[in-house]
Amino acid sequence: MGGSPMSACAEPEPVTRRERRKRELRGRMVEAAAGLFEEQGFQATTVAEICARADVATKTFFNHFPSKQDLVRELAHQSVGELVDDIESLRGESAPTPTRERLTHFFDRIAVGVTEVGPRHRELLTEIIHAASSGGEKNVRTRQLRDAMSAIVRDGVAAGDVTRKHSPETLSELILGAFYALVFNWANLDDYPVREQAHAMARLLGDTLAPGSQED
Repeated sequence: MGGSPMSACAEPEPVTRRERRKRELRGRMVEAAAGLFEEQGFQATTVAEICARADVATKTFFNHFPSKQDLVRELAHQSVGELVDDIESLRGESAPTPTRERLTHFFDRIAVGVTEVGPRHRELLTEIIHAASSGGEKNVRTRQLRDAMSAIVRDGVAAGDVTRKHSPETLSELILGAFYALVFNWANLDDYPVREQAHAMARLLGDTLAPGSQED
């Protein structure tokens, strides 16, 4: 059976040398841009500086990214992918964890992540939020984030610690709305108490999602 035509068709096509080169160049430019954005800010960083650090020609940059904002969308794509991985790791823990604790862990991780970066990251984070919420195929990752959070909620419903009064999709939108508000406020308000607010949001969401006494 292993040598059947069907199994042969199921094998992934090998990555061509040209495609490997394309990915390598793209990765270098994204990495160079991320470093420059954090060092000197998004607005102050030019395409020429990104190309110089990545050791590529300006023409090569525009072959991959029509604009600097399109490169930020790539960073947003990666950042959302990391969040999806974090959520999946919570679901993959060997010992089931109550939804309230999962939410606390998620928001604590976000708070720690944003406070560990430098002040220049605020400007970049604002650009990433804007890029992540804009249209286009990069929103595939945003849908994956929503689906991953919906899965957390569905786990809670199955375990009996999340209300059945509202759909998992609606509840996951509530959680993600709180997440975006937390990050947006940190990026735009000086002295925003992100750690305290992260704890408060997690507690509020835990209370809101808990089954009510009127439920079965």
